[in-house]
Amino acid sequence: MTTSAVRSADPPGTLGTDELASHLRALGIRPGDTVLVHASLSTVGRVGGGVRVVVDSLLEALGEAGTLVVYTQTPDNSDPSRWPVTRGRSVPVSEWPGLRATLPAFDPALTPSYGVGVLPEEVRTRPGALRSGHPQSSFAALGPAAARITAGHALNCHLGEDSPLARLEELDARVLLLGVGYSVCTAFHLAEYRVPGQGSREYGCAVADESGRRWHRYRDVDFDASDFPALGDAYEALPERPVSRGRVGAADCRLFDLAPAVAHASKWLTEHRPRWSSAD
Repeated sequence: MTTSAVRSADPPGTLGTDELASHLRALGIRPGDTVLVHASLSTVGRVGGGVRVVVDSLLEALGEAGTLVVYTQTPDNSDPSRWPVTRGRSVPVSEWPGLRATLPAFDPALTPSYGVGVLPEEVRTRPGALRSGHPQSSFAALGPAAARITAGHALNCHLGEDSPLARLEELDARVLLLGVGYSVCTAFHLAEYRVPGQGSREYGCAVADESGRRWHRYRDVDFDASDFPALGDAYEALPERPVSRGRVGAADCRLFDLAPAVAHASKWLTEHRPRWSSAD
């Protein structure tokens, strides 16, 4: 063996595409599936090739007929008044008008995702990937169903009936939580739209259209993921055992069908959340 070969060899215990794909199949991923993935790659362990190999393994397990979907949110494109929540820092009120006038507009082809880890960026930038057009809550997809999933994402609808989540529901898609918990399960937000009396709030962001860059304000659901862990645990504990548990590398993973999970979430949230008053 040459010196260069020794240097390029991965250390013992390093995971590769074939092994990770095998773990995904054992968890329940099937060729032809459409899968929405939320992931923390640091939980997987040592992977030769990093995020590129993880995405390769997902695509291998899904096969040519399968579609890989990720959440490529850009909540940093938001009103400066919300930056303590969306960016983790505040700016003086005196700077808000100038920021609203100069914040770069969302570009589906160029704007990087924010706050969702490295896997969505790897998928978003792959040749052939498509991305939905929402300036704050976009999704990217690779595979035969990508166009249907990402088309028609309404500007005034983050994660509801006119978003890729509803298209994923129609396609009998599945959700893979790879090393993460239910707190980041975006599919549960679709259920919030179906909770009677769910509150709403105003959002603002920079968009570009045929008229040029502009500041867009709209009203949509006031999201709250604080009870998603309890909701997920309740769903996982159902007698029919709708959630498959297993490991991909060292990561604790969950795999489940999106549509029945959203149906359960709608009922659970309706029963467990306090009703909003008519003044909200």
